[in-house]
Amino acid sequence: MTEPGIVVGSDGQARCGWAVNPALYIAYHDTEWGFPVADDRALFEKLCLEGFQAGLSWLTILRKRPAFREAFSQFDVDVVAAFGDRDIDRMLSDAGIVRHRGKIVSTINNARRALELRAEFGSLASYVWRWEPARRAGARPQAPLPPTTAESQALSRDLKRRGWTFVGPTTVYAFMQAMGLVNDHLPGCCRRAAAEQAREIFTTP
Repeated sequence: MTEPGIVVGSDGQARCGWAVNPALYIAYHDTEWGFPVADDRALFEKLCLEGFQAGLSWLTILRKRPAFREAFSQFDVDVVAAFGDRDIDRMLSDAGIVRHRGKIVSTINNARRALELRAEFGSLASYVWRWEPARRAGARPQAPLPPTTAESQALSRDLKRRGWTFVGPTTVYAFMQAMGLVNDHLPGCCRRAAAEQAREIFTTP
């Protein structure tokens, strides 16, 4: 019997229900989502793209991710923090990304705030992983997954206090799920065990 929230794909693999189609979603689910990340560039990129996703589907953002990377200099925090009006105008004319002035300006602002976090904590990763929820033995996520948690609400509040924007608790929890701060691959998902093993050997920054 298939666990709640699990769907068996055309390849015979059981996955979280949101990752059945298309192939781009399946690859993202199988190789990225839920696996722990300590790279500052990847963490910053994901937090920014989750902000761009607000009001849209993640699939839309995933399809545009290569263009986003090009537009935002591979999400190099130092480079993006130095962006100015000319860069904003350039991106507003770039059909490859989501042309939302507020979100573009937010990304530049957040890069500057990320530099402040790096100066205080040594790296963005060191700051982010302080908010990892306590791991409870035998804990199993259940479908439907909650849109927020106490930890995502707390991280959202702290980021906002530090001047970050487009970092509401739902956005932040999606970021935490994707970057492996929690393992929300559902019981019965073919990638749950691999994500959990990756978390077990992961060295927290």
